[in-house]
Amino acid sequence: MTSLRKLGSSDLEVFPLALGGNVFGWTADEDQSFAVLDAYTAAGGNFVDTADVYSAWVDGNRGGESETILGKWLEARGNRSDVVVATKVSQHPDFQGLSAANITAAADASLRRLRTDYIDLYYTHFDQPDVPVEEIIGALDSLVKAGKVRHIAASNISAERLRESLEFSDREGLARYVALQPHYNLVSRDTYEGELQDLAERAGLAAVPYYALASGFLTGKYRPGTTVESARASGAAKHLETERGQRVLAALDEIAGAHDAPVATVALAWLAAQPTVAAPIASARTVEQLPALVGVGELTLSEAEVEQLTRASV
Repeated sequence: MTSLRKLGSSDLEVFPLALGGNVFGWTADEDQSFAVLDAYTAAGGNFVDTADVYSAWVDGNRGGESETILGKWLEARGNRSDVVVATKVSQHPDFQGLSAANITAAADASLRRLRTDYIDLYYTHFDQPDVPVEEIIGALDSLVKAGKVRHIAASNISAERLRESLEFSDREGLARYVALQPHYNLVSRDTYEGELQDLAERAGLAAVPYYALASGFLTGKYRPGTTVESARASGAAKHLETERGQRVLAALDEIAGAHDAPVATVALAWLAAQPTVAAPIASARTVEQLPALVGVGELTLSEAEVEQLTRASV
């Protein structure tokens, strides 16, 4: 049985792979989404990541489709208390930004779609530097005091704004961010490593990286001369054209071979071994894609293997 990981300074304990809900209502319909959620929880998973905007970019969608599917599934399975639900605010077409009024209204809309009376982890999706941190934290703290949100977190935020937010929370005794959701993987390390990671480590924040598999590139299915049918193929294939991408694939292939493990599992295990990282996020469109993702809970890389991948990805 895979052991759960503590999420930063919170009382949440999460499976070491967060299931990404961005595909629900996009490349996975309701039936497929239910099947993936069932298989993920059957494998011991308990951490599902969504956002109010998923998937407003699809023709005919309005945003909220992912939360709606997740809410229907939670209600149908009667397992709300067993699942750590994370969602986000600021990008829904009807609830743009991080004003106090918008945060409050967006949270209520998310709760309705999720068919629940509380959100376990509520992220600011994209920071808005023109909104004072005092207003954002104040609104989030009100949600926590009202029992609508258990813990708060931030995604796509600068180290400076994160520091300001944490200092304000500490000074005023208000709800404090417990987690951070950065863009971070073996071929995209610059956004998180350095100042942001150092601050997260000092402040006791957990990192829950998105694009953990670089839009599918780190699954190993993208190779020179191959064509992959995927909504995200162009984003993934661009890494094939770089020396770094090719070095990383070669190192992943070697280590995957040694462990008789899928390439994706090894890429996620490298992330899971990084300081501050509690659980990378990866999504599955089909049940068949899941074993390679949840396998991260069973695979521990040696220090030498972690170092080999780190060197290859410089």
